[in-house]
Amino acid sequence: MSHSLRFGTDSVICLDGCSAEMIARCGVPDVEPIDDPTRAVVEALRQPLDYPPLADMTTPGDRVVVAVGEGVPAGATIVSGVVRTLVDGGVAPDGIVLLRTAADAQGLENDPRSWLPEPLGEAVGLVIHDPTDRDSLAYLATTEQGQPVFLNRTIVDADLVLPIGCFRHATAAGCYGIHAPVYPTFSDRATRRRFFSPETLDARGRRCRRLVKEADEVGWLLGIDFSIQVIPGPGDRVFHILAGQATSVRHRAMELDVAIWHTHAPRRAELVVAAVEGSRNQQTWLQVGRALATGAALVEPGGALAVCCELADPPGMALRGLSAAASRNEAIDELHRLCHDAPDSVPEDALPAIQLAAALDHCRVLLLSQLDDSTVEELDITPVARVDEIVRLAGRCQSYVLLGNASHVTVSVDEEE
Repeated sequence: MSHSLRFGTDSVICLDGCSAEMIARCGVPDVEPIDDPTRAVVEALRQPLDYPPLADMTTPGDRVVVAVGEGVPAGATIVSGVVRTLVDGGVAPDGIVLLRTAADAQGLENDPRSWLPEPLGEAVGLVIHDPTDRDSLAYLATTEQGQPVFLNRTIVDADLVLPIGCFRHATAAGCYGIHAPVYPTFSDRATRRRFFSPETLDARGRRCRRLVKEADEVGWLLGIDFSIQVIPGPGDRVFHILAGQATSVRHRAMELDVAIWHTHAPRRAELVVAAVEGSRNQQTWLQVGRALATGAALVEPGGALAVCCELADPPGMALRGLSAAASRNEAIDELHRLCHDAPDSVPEDALPAIQLAAALDHCRVLLLSQLDDSTVEELDITPVARVDEIVRLAGRCQSYVLLGNASHVTVSVDEEE
């Protein structure tokens, strides 16, 4: 069995020769990723699950919005395949708008139009969503629970909305079902903060289920019954692309996610090395928070969790608040107070802040990233400059677990089941 993990774009950590016992190597599925995501999505749109081909759903005068959810691997190439299919079906290129978040739209390589032939790429529109710009938002309706729904105006005005999402297990923090690529992704700031508040980490998941139901209701209000979902692979690669009737896609995606990304470890270890693979749109605090939550569950109390990534984004308000407060408990209490008294003021990095605090209460946390040491130390995290520092740490431990693709995988500990 290999004793190595990939992280970031093309970095590797290898523990070959380490004298400690390797209890498990998780999160490295024995499945081959798709070679050509563009061709795969074209084929999925020609033969959708329980739905007519995409070309049969459109007319030449349609205004179509392709809403790309956050963190979709190979997103630019997949979107280019969707655009080609729409144009082949008769939709005018200038009637197509690509809607993206600011975080995912950084860099020329992330612009789907760069993957299209020049005349076509120039005609297709691109809108970068700003949840704070009230002029770019439109009121849709009020939900059954009394929540006003504001969405990017392009969605409300569209004849057809095609959401593209990265499917993750229902227990993953910040995941709200099949309609999440539309809502809350392209809603206003207050809604996004409500969805990404600490209360969504309720151990019984009651609040999260209510939010999934709310997202489904917004999908119904918009008349969206077609979805494109990506089963992520390692880093920026893709295992499967599904398209079709939303419920059918959801069920099939759940089956594939469990088969590929759910695994077991026989017991906890003294050290867990967790890797976050992929380029910039995978190197976020949200992904690192998921890695912290999954990795901490595999560490013995008082052990160590080393996260290897290429995170470069500075910590937000909630993360900085962990060290600014008199204690972590005080900072967490303040986040929960904001959830009840001023939900619009909850920082957008509340989820990873809660996950970091829980990990620090359980074990020592180390971080290999692109952040400077002082920034990391202010969070009570031990900065790591090179992989050999983690290798030396593993040599002083009795046991370790390697956790690849830590933001995607779900792991059960056999002895605790």
